[in-house]
Amino acid sequence: MPGLIPESWRAEIGQPRFSLVVFDKGGTLIDFRAMWCEWAIEIARRLEAQVGLSIAGRLFVALGFDPRSGYIDPLGKLAVLPVSGLRALTPEVLVEAGLLREAAEATVARVWFTPDAAASAHPLADLPALFGALRERGVKIAIATMDGRASTEGGLEALGIQTLVDAVVCGDDGLPHKPAPDMVWAACQAMSVSPLHTVVVGDSITDMQMGRSAGAGLNVGVLSGVTSEELLALYADVLIADVSELI
Repeated sequence: MPGLIPESWRAEIGQPRFSLVVFDKGGTLIDFRAMWCEWAIEIARRLEAQVGLSIAGRLFVALGFDPRSGYIDPLGKLAVLPVSGLRALTPEVLVEAGLLREAAEATVARVWFTPDAAASAHPLADLPALFGALRERGVKIAIATMDGRASTEGGLEALGIQTLVDAVVCGDDGLPHKPAPDMVWAACQAMSVSPLHTVVVGDSITDMQMGRSAGAGLNVGVLSGVTSEELLALYADVLIADVSELI
C-alpha cells in the first residue's frame, strides 16, 4: 500500500541499505511447537477434567492442530490468533459441546493459562550472536509478535536478548493484528526508519503479508515454523532455513 507510507519515509528512497530488521517471534526466533503444542494438549486435559466431557477433539479441530502428528495448520487459529483470540475461542468450543455459556466462561476462567515464557522459549538459533552481528553492522532490531507484552518481554529476557532489541510490538498493544501493516509501521516509527529500508523476517503467510502491505524493502521467510516451503515461497521474497542464515 505505497499510498499509505508517510512522505517523511519516502525521502529515504535514495538510501541503499537496510537499517532495521523486524522479526516475528514464535516459529522464527523460538520453537513454536515446543511452546504451543504442549499448551493446547494441557488446556484440553484441564477442560475435560472440569466438565467431564470429551472436549479435546473439538478443541484441536478449532485450533487447527493434530496432537498425534504435531501438525499445525499454518492458517489455523493456533497459528494466527493472539492469546486473547485463543482465550475467546475456547468457551465457544465448550458451548458447541453442550455447555451453557455462563458455565463455559466460568470453566475457561478456572483453567486458563498461557505458556511460561522462560521455560517454553527454545531458541532456533544463537540469537545473542545473530543480534550482536546485526547491531555491529548498524542494523536496528525489532520484534513484532501476536503474543502479549508481558510474556514476550519475559521470553526475551530468558533468551538473553532483551537488551539487544530496540523495539517490541505485541499483540496486546492495541494495533490491528497481522497481516495488517501496523506492527511494522509502529516499529519503523519507533526507530525512525522507512519501511523501504526494513527487512521483515517471519515463518508465516501473515508475516509476509504484513511486510508487503507495510511496504517493507525485503520479506524473508524462514522454514523453521509451521508453514511449508511450497506455501511460504508464494509470499516471501527470499526463503532461508532459519534465522542463522540471515547474515
